[in-house]
Amino acid sequence: MPSLKEMRNRIGSVKATQKITKAMQMVAAAKLKRAQDQAESARPYAQRMASVIANLAQGVSGDSAPKLLSGTGSDHRHLIVVATADKGLAGGFSTNVVRAARDRINQLIAAGKDVRIVAVGRKSRDGLTRLFGNKVVKTFELSEHKTLGLPAAQPIAELIATEFEEGRADVVTLFYSRFKSVISQVPTPKQLAPAVAEADAPKIDLNGAVYEYEPSEEELLETLLPRNITTQILAALYENQAGFYGSQMSAMDNATRNAGDLINALTLQYNRSRQAQITKELIEIISGAEAL
Repeated sequence: MPSLKEMRNRIGSVKATQKITKAMQMVAAAKLKRAQDQAESARPYAQRMASVIANLAQGVSGDSAPKLLSGTGSDHRHLIVVATADKGLAGGFSTNVVRAARDRINQLIAAGKDVRIVAVGRKSRDGLTRLFGNKVVKTFELSEHKTLGLPAAQPIAELIATEFEEGRADVVTLFYSRFKSVISQVPTPKQLAPAVAEADAPKIDLNGAVYEYEPSEEELLETLLPRNITTQILAALYENQAGFYGSQMSAMDNATRNAGDLINALTLQYNRSRQAQITKELIEIISGAEAL
């Protein structure tokens, strides 16, 4: 059995840890509101961009369609982009995204597809490199940017567009965590190239009108499709950021409460040991007095 001093030291250590987890919970809660606002603000823009592209795509077909819309005519080469957090202490937030991507990658490999991986975030890099080794062709660390914004999404989008245009990828899929609530973040796949109309994208009602575009639909799509990839990635990064802070707040809240429970149990054990030691000393004194 540990001595009373060792038990006091352990109680003090747990109390110090509890203060840290409580502080991290409060910091995550403070950052969550802004991150949630950014994620919710980015959704309508991303959805509207997808709707505009779907509307323009109706007037384009055949060889005139941009490659990012029509595809390469094959689905053998897959580029999987996995976006997680750079930091930990957020429960299973990053692990859930990596697990969803891992399952898809294993399915593609089993089907004989050529798979290459782009890891966004340190947790994605660490997990996927350990699982798939040299299939990870590029990594991005979000902590290199002071604030999450367009400069963080642009290099990722440029890499995806280059890989697709140069024929090294037939299908590009992004895995990220969609923020639903503080306690619910859903790992979500999204196909970025070739572009597809999203089921939840609002429909554009032209009321029977026929529009003539200047420049042409093809020229507009050549400009909008790469920009759409950037928009979708940025929206996904905002969703990830909100989900990370929500998951971290919940994890630190659980850690704080568990530390409190452990402190109570250790304090009870300490008091019992101390009482047993006092009782033992009293018995020894009384026994010695009776012996005289």
